[in-house]
Amino acid sequence: MLAILAAQVVRTMAAEGARAHWTAYAALIAVYLGLYALVGWRPRRPIALVHAYLALQAVLVLVMLSIDPELDSVTAFFVPLAFQAALLFAGRPLWTWVGMLTVLTGVSLAYYLGPFEGLALAMSPAVFILGLPALMVAHHETELARLRSQALLAELQDTHRQLEAYAGQVEELATLRERGRLARQLHDTVSQLVFSITLTSRSTQLLLESDPARVREQLERLRDTSGSALAQLRSLITQMRL
Repeated sequence: MLAILAAQVVRTMAAEGARAHWTAYAALIAVYLGLYALVGWRPRRPIALVHAYLALQAVLVLVMLSIDPELDSVTAFFVPLAFQAALLFAGRPLWTWVGMLTVLTGVSLAYYLGPFEGLALAMSPAVFILGLPALMVAHHETELARLRSQALLAELQDTHRQLEAYAGQVEELATLRERGRLARQLHDTVSQLVFSITLTSRSTQLLLESDPARVREQLERLRDTSGSALAQLRSLITQMRL
């Protein structure tokens, strides 16, 4: 925008119609540029003061146009004001300023040059006054949408990491529960069978001295109990491998 503003200043000061009033144009443009730089340098001012700055700059453009209405190109100075309004305001205040600058361009040229010629000449700056803020607003909304998408993506990635952590915790908890179940089963079945084998072996040892006829029965019971314990152990080992 600074390059466009500089080009507009050079265009105005170099125009043939500005030579007769060169000092007046130079003074008005200097004040205009000073106010423009002041608003850009410290945009965080009271809102009423910012409106006053823009209004004063608009008045300066109208004064330049009144000096020589044939120098209609000075209405292009309204375009940087529309740019500033898009930087400083949003929503209704922005479009109020855009509408006012558009109306000022058309009405002032129609007043000095006649309705047909004036409105025809106002079309070019009006397009920029309306189009530039619209492009800036669209770009701003696109940037906001991109930032929201990035934030949403980051949130989704964080949620995914949390879900993975929860899944790992659930899997670990399931493993601990399965180990507890196997431990209980080992205690409830195999340990009791081993204890029974120990008692049967001791009983067989005693019967071998007191009642040898019953030893065979005890050995068969010992065999069956050992087989059951072995089967239970194989089952538990198979479950642990799954």
